[in-house]
Amino acid sequence: MLVDAIGKRPEETVRVAITGPGDPLAVPDTLLQTINLVRDRYPRLRISLKTLGCGARRFAADLARAGVDYVEMVVNGVTGEILEKIYAWIRPGLKTMTLQEAAYVLITEQKHGIPALKYQGIGVVVVTTLYPGCNVHHVNRIAAAVQELGADALALVPYRAEPDGEVVLEPGEVDPLEHARWSVPPAMPIVSPLLADDDGYAGNYRQGAARLPRPSLLRPLVAVASSGGLDVDLHLGRAERLLIYGCREDGLVCLRETRPAPQPGSGRQRWQDLSDLLSDCCALLTVQAGETPRRVLQENGVRVMLTDGQIEPLVEQIFGGDKGGRSAGGKPPR
Repeated sequence: MLVDAIGKRPEETVRVAITGPGDPLAVPDTLLQTINLVRDRYPRLRISLKTLGCGARRFAADLARAGVDYVEMVVNGVTGEILEKIYAWIRPGLKTMTLQEAAYVLITEQKHGIPALKYQGIGVVVVTTLYPGCNVHHVNRIAAAVQELGADALALVPYRAEPDGEVVLEPGEVDPLEHARWSVPPAMPIVSPLLADDDGYAGNYRQGAARLPRPSLLRPLVAVASSGGLDVDLHLGRAERLLIYGCREDGLVCLRETRPAPQPGSGRQRWQDLSDLLSDCCALLTVQAGETPRRVLQENGVRVMLTDGQIEPLVEQIFGGDKGGRSAGGKPPR
């Protein structure tokens, strides 16, 4: 199936996502074997994983050696009380446990799994589904907890009732996504999930459009960390230059210029200098960025957005291109 999928769109395939059904880390031997098979046949593909996090600490080094560079960890609560409202059962291993016991194990595994993955250089985005009446008012605690553990960003996903589910949660008067996003600490980036779930759902910037920065008179541009000018594919700390996108007079979105990024070695001052360099930019798109640069840039009015993929559609959505805008993007000069 993978060979067929890549064969149909070889030039567009940059990432393989292992998401289930079930939790991939529940069968770690099979997971690692699958990753190695993919890596052997397609060495340039990026490998991603979606998981609840049970076993993440134990297998973090193995995942990194196998080539996994991005993990989405599903965290719907950081207290047993909240998890018991959401899950009918949790089975972290082969042993049968009460829901209360299993919730404690899950919280502990996630608490140790996030820093273990980060220690191995793997990007971690926490994905939280907003269950009305269960965890919407708990998102601030989730965000604070996972930020302290080193997670790169938080993705908020609206609740969707299962087609044949026995329980359907009624939406409240308050928009869960709107309420939750304003409760997240400013230094924690909110992104959309990159990986599809078991139902095929994968978020994108349009799904989280209410959270998108918008160009303004004072900040009409968007900066991008890219090695070749086609994809967002660089860690911010490794970017030697940044591509600057904006609108032409006729409204077309295009590459306006490139700017050399400040050199490493000056600590926090490097990111202050970058903030000054991007004083006319409303956002910066990059694959990953450390907590310090994210905080400094955010404090200076530049939203750091963690993503990967083709530059053109991502930039177009920030400039409102999802409403019919056009693009005149191109490769940057070398």
